[in-house]
Amino acid sequence: MKYLFAAVILLCSISMSGQEIKSDSIKPKKSLRDSENKTHFAPINQYKIISLDKDTTYVDTSLTVKKDYELNYLRKDIFGLMPFANEGQTYNTLDYGLTTYNAYPEFGFKAKSFNYMRAEDIKYYSMPTPMTELYYKSVMEQGQNLDAFIALNTSKNLNFAIGYKGLRSLGKYVNQLSSTGNFRFITSYHTTDNRYNLKFHVAIQDILNNENGGVKNLEEFENSIPPYDDRARLDVYFSDDTKSSLEGKRLFFDHSFRLNKNNPNSLVFLHRFSYEYKFFDYSQPTANTRFGDAYSTRISNKTRFNSVYNKVGVAYSNQSYGDFEFYLEDYRYNYFYKSTVLDDGGTVAIPNRLNDKIDSYGAQYTYYKDKWKGTLLLSNSITDQSLAKIEGTVRYNWDERNVFSLRFQTMNKLPDLNYNLYQSGYIFYNWSNNFKNEKIKNVELDAKTKWLDASIRYSILNDHLYYANTSTDVNQVLVSPQQYENTINYFSVKVGREFKFGKFGLDNTLLYQKVEQTDKILNVPEFVTRNTIYYGDHYFSKALFLQMGVTLNYFSKYYANTYNPLLGEFYIQQEKEIGNFPMLDFFINAKIKRTRIYLKAEHFNSSFTGYNYYSDPNNPYHDFMVRFGLVWNFFS
Repeated sequence: MKYLFAAVILLCSISMSGQEIKSDSIKPKKSLRDSENKTHFAPINQYKIISLDKDTTYVDTSLTVKKDYELNYLRKDIFGLMPFANEGQTYNTLDYGLTTYNAYPEFGFKAKSFNYMRAEDIKYYSMPTPMTELYYKSVMEQGQNLDAFIALNTSKNLNFAIGYKGLRSLGKYVNQLSSTGNFRFITSYHTTDNRYNLKFHVAIQDILNNENGGVKNLEEFENSIPPYDDRARLDVYFSDDTKSSLEGKRLFFDHSFRLNKNNPNSLVFLHRFSYEYKFFDYSQPTANTRFGDAYSTRISNKTRFNSVYNKVGVAYSNQSYGDFEFYLEDYRYNYFYKSTVLDDGGTVAIPNRLNDKIDSYGAQYTYYKDKWKGTLLLSNSITDQSLAKIEGTVRYNWDERNVFSLRFQTMNKLPDLNYNLYQSGYIFYNWSNNFKNEKIKNVELDAKTKWLDASIRYSILNDHLYYANTSTDVNQVLVSPQQYENTINYFSVKVGREFKFGKFGLDNTLLYQKVEQTDKILNVPEFVTRNTIYYGDHYFSKALFLQMGVTLNYFSKYYANTYNPLLGEFYIQQEKEIGNFPMLDFFINAKIKRTRIYLKAEHFNSSFTGYNYYSDPNNPYHDFMVRFGLVWNFFS
């Protein structure tokens, strides 16, 4: 990996020494020149990035504070998520508003799934010339994080893209290695008259973490006197080769065909298909009393899952009345183990599988006129599962800089499968349940304006599912799934505003959350904030843009959920509060042509504001460290 990084830096140097390219256009090679051999310039907005729902953006090579927020393992803004100490580990969710729901029963193991790319996360591309992006960021110790991606059109209608994101980081604590890989191969195609459209991808992903279970004696961490200022000297719960891994493979395509090529109001036939195989594996060389008694001295738990999803539909578009779509969905899954658990009498106590076939029907209506767009979706099951969903969205585009939207959602959600069935080598961690469906209602109001970005969310949760520790022994963690019988009301307001004063800037994001509940089931910090003050200017005849500043991240004290590596899930607790500590980062970022370089002193205040910083009650956040990053786009 280090040789690959050196090669990237060398290529960057070559790129920087080449001829200057205008910021709003890309100069193609001779193969894209016209018959008179005159060079055409492709505007940057022709390098399109298209979501599954056909929302379109374009490649952005600018350097802004927002780009600095996205320079991380997930390649997106992680405001509302609290990272763990090592790159590639899980995140504690501070902002419950980031939670999304799927009415169908999902695999579960959500704490392992932050870096797992869903079908909705895959983007499709249209490129007038080949485009390559290289991402690099240094890690905590012994490793790198690299994401390499290339997209090209063999013709105006056909695009191919391939990418791989790989990470290896040893970490500062004992038994904390992260090693992950995300491969994706992507194709999109449309006929010249747009009568037929196709989106296709293959994704192969693996997320492996060594699991140490957290620090045993937290006083040694909080004192941080020698030798415990060397984090490898701190005693952890699992110092052997305990591991958890989530792996998955997915084949996906979505295509449509318009019946009459000469009539844009013709019927359109739709089909979407997805096949996915996943497994979650937890292995431990020697059983540990932390999780109670075990059936054997060695633990090896493997949960398998595969699903097939088909959606067929027909749509009709009319400029006066809007778009109508009617569809049928077929979802089949198999969640299984290769063993059963017997009771003392020899009968099956814990079965080895859950499988089902769920058929549903739905309709969607979309209306758009002038600056208004509205969508209403209704879906319900045909088979005997009680699955239902209603979603509606209204959006008003005042102009390009001022957009307002209102969204409501009501859902009858089937439980994730690991709530209803789990098998383990640990005796306590075996269960077979039949939980009721979760009932979820959401209302969201968003405003993106030139003065302020704001969002308000109100959720009502009934029959909420969660994990809780039922042990009365502080040295043991006996976690099981629970269903809350009372109602939970959640309310949040998030506002953001960037102020600019000449060459200085101040970017602020503030989140306020309030939960009404009889018992402390849904626990979130009341306040979360991020504030960045920075300076930016051009140098060397505008060949270099330099940006430097300080970012503060903070959240108020609360009873944070705790990570359980055996389950790959977080569970609630009422013993220890975390929060109320600042995290200060100093950064210097630079842009030379299309290369963005990032240098950051992360958490530089760790040694003088107190060693009370945690990602969850058992796992400290990382200490001060300096990290380097690079994002380089080049076009052929």
